[in-house]
Amino acid sequence: MKTKAPRNRTLTCDETELGLLKSDLLTLSSNVEVSEIADRIVCQDVFETASYLPREAFDLLVLDPPYNLSKNYNGQVFREKEASEYARWFDSLLEMLLPLLKPAATVYICSDWKTSIIVTPVLQKHLNVRNRITWEREKGRGAKSNWKNNTEDIWFCTMSDSYTFNVDSVKLKRKVIAPYRNKDGTPKDWDEAESGNYRLTHPSNIWTDITIPFWSMPENTDHPTQKPEKLIAKLLLASTRKGELVLDPFLGSGTTAVVSRKLQRRFLGIEVNEEYCCWALKRLKRAGEDDSIQGYSEGVFWERNSLADQPKNNNSKEDKSQQKALFT
Repeated sequence: MKTKAPRNRTLTCDETELGLLKSDLLTLSSNVEVSEIADRIVCQDVFETASYLPREAFDLLVLDPPYNLSKNYNGQVFREKEASEYARWFDSLLEMLLPLLKPAATVYICSDWKTSIIVTPVLQKHLNVRNRITWEREKGRGAKSNWKNNTEDIWFCTMSDSYTFNVDSVKLKRKVIAPYRNKDGTPKDWDEAESGNYRLTHPSNIWTDITIPFWSMPENTDHPTQKPEKLIAKLLLASTRKGELVLDPFLGSGTTAVVSRKLQRRFLGIEVNEEYCCWALKRLKRAGEDDSIQGYSEGVFWERNSLADQPKNNNSKEDKSQQKALFT
């Protein structure tokens, strides 16, 4: 294992930890009930696992499959396919997973812009497509002959016209630059505080307040496409209630499971890579000790880099200098 810089907090597991953690992983070979899989991680290919899972059991599907790009996932390589071949693969994935969802369930599908072109017709075939969220990855490779690509998509879909959307749970707290006042001098649709003036705004489908996990953040792992906890928290808070069941069939290093635990949702994570599964289990243990989510405190999402204005989470064990790394 490489020696990390003093401030590098990237989560890893040594050989001893891997040996201990993998004993907590499941592998399915027969049909199971919800009680057998709730709050567990299955280390298995989802195409082998899905047939054993209970039908109409899950309230939310967070689907973050490999995009149609060639990428190495810790030794397991997904290779770019012809568009038609990827569409068939994605179609078979949905046909396998959607029967596992309740009639009022929500589905969020992560994608990049190229993959979105391929999957949109497939989504329209199977689901009610309600919106496309575009979020800014503040990272991205520069290009000499093209615009820098630093956004990704999340497709908001539902199984039916009956679904959960808790809009008040996902409002964003923003600074008010030019505050208006009522005739009596009181704030008009904003709050006045010692640290500044703020307004809770309705969530839009453009997200510019997300910070990608990086080396000084405790949620960071070496997974090449790890999603931020704040991003997943928005999806869970908008589309589930406490105690409901979330499915992530491409769990990666565990963000959906971790956020589910922090927000008191139940989950099932499926991931084929054993080391990623162990990272997820280690993160879940930490989540039991510290339920803070960067950029989210006291029931409010804050715009990026607004640490100084945010109340400290009493459950967090981060000191001030460590907190600063989360928001800058």
